[in-house]
Amino acid sequence: MTPSDYIIREIKETDNEPIANVIRDVIIEMGVPKTGSAYEDKALDDLHEFYKKEKAIYFVIEHKGQILGGGGISQLDNFEGNTCELQKMYFSPEIRGKGLGTKMITKCLEKAKEFGFDECYLETMPYMKVARALYQKNGFIQIDNPMGNTCHYSCDVWMIKKL
Repeated sequence: MTPSDYIIREIKETDNEPIANVIRDVIIEMGVPKTGSAYEDKALDDLHEFYKKEKAIYFVIEHKGQILGGGGISQLDNFEGNTCELQKMYFSPEIRGKGLGTKMITKCLEKAKEFGFDECYLETMPYMKVARALYQKNGFIQIDNPMGNTCHYSCDVWMIKKL
């Protein structure tokens, strides 16, 4: 299967359960703490509704009717600047390494620019080396302190990209 076999599209209500399952499964697979991470986010079970707000969007990756990953952007919580956050970008193991991460980041950042954001922030874990390399390849640089307050206190690698 090639990246063109996959569809990246905006989330629908029927995608809520499958994408929540993907996110939780990847969090467990990667050994990310369930507390202080996306695992316990209240919005996780209804991402379709959560991303209906202004200047926010969430995309899923679909293949033959199955949801295998996703990622989105939204205004960075508890932050005064014109900064969005790349959020809840998780992929099932079978779609990693196919170039879909770059495609998802590109799609999200294009929307962030369309929405008028100046920069994009993200949080990750130090041992998620492949993810960090992907973010760096796409122009994100590591910063020394968190921005805003996402309540993801277990994520202690912070990155930013000017748009």
